[in-house]
Amino acid sequence: MSQSMMSVSSLNTKIKSLLEATFMHILVEGEVASVTYHTSGHIYFSIKDQQSSIKCVMWRSSVSKLKFRIEKGMHIVIEGSIGVYTPRGEYQFYAVHVEPYGKGALALAYEQLKERLKEKGYFDAQRKKPIPKHIRKIALVTAKESAALHDMLKIIEHRWPLLEVVIVDTLVQGDEAAAQIAHALHYADSLSVDVVVVGRGGGSAEDLWSFNEEMVADALFTMQTPVVSAVGHEVDVMISDFVADLRAPTPSAAMEMILPDMREILYTLNELVERFTYAMNQKLQHLVRELKHTEEILLRSSPSRQLKETQIEFIRLEEEFKRIMTYKLERFSSLLPEMYTKYRQNLVFILEQKNQYLEYMDKKLKMNDPKLQCRKGWAQISAEEKTIELSAIEVNQKFTVQDAETRIEALCLSKA
Repeated sequence: MSQSMMSVSSLNTKIKSLLEATFMHILVEGEVASVTYHTSGHIYFSIKDQQSSIKCVMWRSSVSKLKFRIEKGMHIVIEGSIGVYTPRGEYQFYAVHVEPYGKGALALAYEQLKERLKEKGYFDAQRKKPIPKHIRKIALVTAKESAALHDMLKIIEHRWPLLEVVIVDTLVQGDEAAAQIAHALHYADSLSVDVVVVGRGGGSAEDLWSFNEEMVADALFTMQTPVVSAVGHEVDVMISDFVADLRAPTPSAAMEMILPDMREILYTLNELVERFTYAMNQKLQHLVRELKHTEEILLRSSPSRQLKETQIEFIRLEEEFKRIMTYKLERFSSLLPEMYTKYRQNLVFILEQKNQYLEYMDKKLKMNDPKLQCRKGWAQISAEEKTIELSAIEVNQKFTVQDAETRIEALCLSKA
């Protein structure tokens, strides 16, 4: 044989050198045929097209930068290089970056997380807490040097300067922002405030991405204090907007939505004062009229006035009585002798009638006297307080014998 031989290891080494030198930093697109998330943090998957497939691996260091979750059937674009595992003569694609085909990674990650949280009930309307109508203390979770905080404080000063404000400083963009925001939300929830507002000003999707992280959504979901999400501009809709109890289009709008306008309150108070003053004046006028009426009634009904009126009436009646009596006496003075004679005659006649009736009643009384009616030798017989015939008495029976003057208790010894 003229050709030189080489070992399997040598061949695999040459192939490795050739492939890894040729296919560096390339892009490959295909459909995910299978995927495994290993406990180590690595992802093992394969992609395919209509004719073939290739195995891929993404190490944990690159996985930590992945914004979305690789799933079976997903059409993706992979950036990376070909590598060969020399001991087994196998090659695979080492992915360093993955993007959804035709769609940004952030957009896909947003949709995936949104769907997952929706299924867990994070967006349910019935679990959302009402924002208090009267807010005395508020926590603002944002960067302390940010324009968003400045805008919110300006609106607070303009609308409701009586508000007590607690500023909870946190990063609002960058790799560490999500963890800091979640921690700041938990801290704000422990401050016994009436409401928490979390947010930041506008920016790119990457700048605002911290508010689309699952750890921030978890922190919002577990809060006991009502929370308002105020992130970006009106067109920016974050995951935090869906989970929070209220979504505000901007940080400034959040303050306008939850705080009363001092000028409107003052205008309302002024209107209420005017209405109250008018009502009180009407009430006072009514009470004054009632008081005057009561005073008149009191004067008319006062004891001194009634006594005076009674005295006047008494004097009038007295004079009237004297006048009438004088008239009567004068009228009947001529009739007195005749009336005296008639009166005497009537009195004598009545006395004679009464004497005759008295004599009649005396005779009748004597006739009805029991002592006079009872003949000598006769008596009343009774037993057990009842009058009985003599023939009804039995031998050895006790009975009573009584006449007009004497009562005797007797015992029947024999009967014939």
